[in-house]
Amino acid sequence: MKKIVAAAVQFHSEAMAVDRNMECAHKLLVECKSLSNAQLMVLPESFTTGFTPRGDAVDLWKAVDTIPGRLTDEGIKWAKELNAYIVFPTYERGKKEGTVFNSAALIGPTGILGVYRKTHPFPTERKEAGGWTTPGSRSCCVETEIGKIGIVICYDGDFPELARVTTLKGAEIICRPSAFMRTYDHWELTNRARAYDNHVYWIASNAVGPDASGAYFFGSSMIVHPSGFKIAQARASDEFIWAELDPDPIRTITPNTCAAQTFDHLEDRNISAYSGILKQGKSSFDPAKRIPFVKWR
Repeated sequence: MKKIVAAAVQFHSEAMAVDRNMECAHKLLVECKSLSNAQLMVLPESFTTGFTPRGDAVDLWKAVDTIPGRLTDEGIKWAKELNAYIVFPTYERGKKEGTVFNSAALIGPTGILGVYRKTHPFPTERKEAGGWTTPGSRSCCVETEIGKIGIVICYDGDFPELARVTTLKGAEIICRPSAFMRTYDHWELTNRARAYDNHVYWIASNAVGPDASGAYFFGSSMIVHPSGFKIAQARASDEFIWAELDPDPIRTITPNTCAAQTFDHLEDRNISAYSGILKQGKSSFDPAKRIPFVKWR
């Protein structure tokens, strides 16, 4: 990868107010580029409509568009205008009315370079729980002029296997657009762990403010170094953060130290010990309610 500046942009998305949310995103991207000269900017999960839709899956299907489509066409204009790569998360209209994917397009100055569909919708987001999202089934890593960029979305970041397979595809940077509404401790833990597990830069952009469900997003977007140390941290307001990414980051145990690093989590795996890792299962402990993930495609 090249030495670049990467940024996470966070703001409050108004439920189903697509035009207003697009205007807000563009304004912040322009400001971010002006101040940071970022070459990669990550927007929050489902920023075009907010996370929880007003209405049902059909209403959401009608509010958004296909990819490519009118929303990502605007994203392409932004990427050309700013000469930058943009992670553009939006619900995506499927072929059948009411089929909606929680997606993120990687857009560059030349157009759409890749699309990731959230493979782990949050339990309440799943159709089998009365939600609206149809899960995707493939990990995503895209080779670009600035580096190899992977994408996961929010709850995906709780699953080490997905981050690992994305890294094994070659990812040097993994972007996690999110609408995260659990605790800050969960948010920080999973962001830092996935970066450290895989020795990747981890750019996590979170939503801010009230959700249509009544929950509240706390922002706190962060950029994590491959050593697991945070190198940028946002507050709980409409804002953006950025950091310069060193293309040779794991020569030392932590940034700005003389202590040499002599391990590589990818190379040091004892794969023979992982038999059964892809078996389905459940925790030995019971949550208050189980919402099984029944749709595997």
